Amino acid sequence: MSKKFDTVAFERKAAAVADILHALGNERRLMILCKLVEWGEANVTTLAEAVGLSQSALSQHLARMRDEGLVTFRRESQTLWYRIADPRIEQLFATLHNLFCGPVTRSNRKGGRI
Repeated sequence: MSKKFDTVAFERKAAAVADILHALGNERRLMILCKLVEWGEANVTTLAEAVGLSQSALSQHLARMRDEGLVTFRRESQTLWYRIADPRIEQLFATLHNLFCGPVTRSNRKGGRI
């Protein structure tokens, strides 16, 4: 790395970063967040189908991610619509996509999403 790394600042945030990384340490949660980054917002039924989980299993993952501050929701009648709560998560997923899947370009983006 050519940029100076501020370890003192990072040390102050290390516990919070570790909590986020721990919450992301599950393939299903990664894919749930990936879909939310891509779509912007999704209801539980659509999200469950997209990631191959039962609604019950998905709800458990979403509850964990709500507790960690990764996702938030709005209620529309009986339907819950989930979205990314912290814009840093979208930045993190853009970085992960770039590192593991290739760079995000205008030609492979939809509305600014991965």
